[in-house]
Amino acid sequence: MSDTIAAISTGSCVSAIGIVRLSGDGAIEIVSRMFFPSSGKPMDEAKDRQLVYGELRDTDGRVLDLCLCTVSRAPHSYTGENTAELQCHGSPTVLRAALDAAFKLGARQALPGEFTKRAFLNGRMDLSSAEAVADIIDAETAEAAKNAAGQLAGAISKKIERIYSALADISAHYHAVLDYPDEDIEDFTLDAYRTQLTSAAAELRRLHDSHADGRIMQGGVPAAIIGRPNAGKSSLLNLVLGYDRAIVTDIPGTTRDTIEEKLKLGGVLLRLTDTAGIRSTDDEIERMGVERSLDAMNSAELVLLVIDGSREFSAEDEALLREAEKAPKAVVVLSKSDLPQRCRLPETKLPTVKLSAVTGEGLHELEAAVKALFPLPNVPAGEILTNARQAEAVARALEHLASALDAMERGLTPDIILTESEGAMLALGELSGKTVREDVTNRIFSRFCVGK
Repeated sequence: MSDTIAAISTGSCVSAIGIVRLSGDGAIEIVSRMFFPSSGKPMDEAKDRQLVYGELRDTDGRVLDLCLCTVSRAPHSYTGENTAELQCHGSPTVLRAALDAAFKLGARQALPGEFTKRAFLNGRMDLSSAEAVADIIDAETAEAAKNAAGQLAGAISKKIERIYSALADISAHYHAVLDYPDEDIEDFTLDAYRTQLTSAAAELRRLHDSHADGRIMQGGVPAAIIGRPNAGKSSLLNLVLGYDRAIVTDIPGTTRDTIEEKLKLGGVLLRLTDTAGIRSTDDEIERMGVERSLDAMNSAELVLLVIDGSREFSAEDEALLREAEKAPKAVVVLSKSDLPQRCRLPETKLPTVKLSAVTGEGLHELEAAVKALFPLPNVPAGEILTNARQAEAVARALEHLASALDAMERGLTPDIILTESEGAMLALGELSGKTVREDVTNRIFSRFCVGK
């Protein structure tokens, strides 16, 4: 028996449609006392997953809305429990009143992620698929959404289950021979399983290596715009954002602190920082801004070095160019290309783009340069690890398999190899939820929205 939870599952702003969701043993009974179909047939007699039109009323019988309702009976529902959903007009006041009515009739407020947590606990989805629900909600690019949808459909689960099953077969064979020596069971030889262990390790290695791309896909690339004062850094930020975020003047040193924004450039999600112009200065406030600029550059995975193309290349530009060449990835942006060009850029290995923040000319070239620096792997949707917890579990499984293969090469006894193999199984079980601790489960679902 489970208590009944309820929550508003859509946003708090005014919208066309708003949803109140219930789950638990009393969900259908409660909604039947709130929602009255125009057909006169009560909701507890409605067919599963059929939208029904009628009146939504509070506990005093007053009409709150004319809307739709649907029910799904256990175990064939999202949570595996009895569920009900009210699809109302998207007034926050109406939704709140409907939720209050549900509470008066015996439901309680759902905790963040509790609907999906119940789906996991009731076996409707494994843990990696459950985490993908939150990733879809948080996705900020189409690529991230497609990858999360693939994981929700079981892309990671299926891959891990194949490896887990192969390791389980090895362990089962070993223990069967050990426990039942008089039975007619094929002799256990490690060489027969060498290929399976090697193949499992290679598959996990590819999966683990995808996390570097997944981290960028999900969280964005830490990026910094750097350059001398008045080089056009803030103009570049405003151009790629599409609106005036930073103050732009002809006075050098206008930007004295870092400005951070998240945006897409060339399809790549960037956490972009516009920095103060880097130069020697006696102004204490500007000097602090320069120090922050240097910190932003040193911590960035992508540096956009802006050099004023309308001015002669200076020693300060040279120093910044050499620093940019040390960054993991960098692009040189020769700004103000709409003005007569005087800058003669020395030879550099970095991609270079000429750009005008006034006309927008060169923006497509900048987008292409950034996209080329951060290509996504050509793998099926859902097979890129975006989750640090999952990547850490895969890494531990890999360590165990590497130890098993090393023990095999050194001719150690089968029990040592099997111990490592079973250690890999425990680590892989944390991806599906087979072996995950309760506190870890609670932490995972705490990042969800209420009502999901």
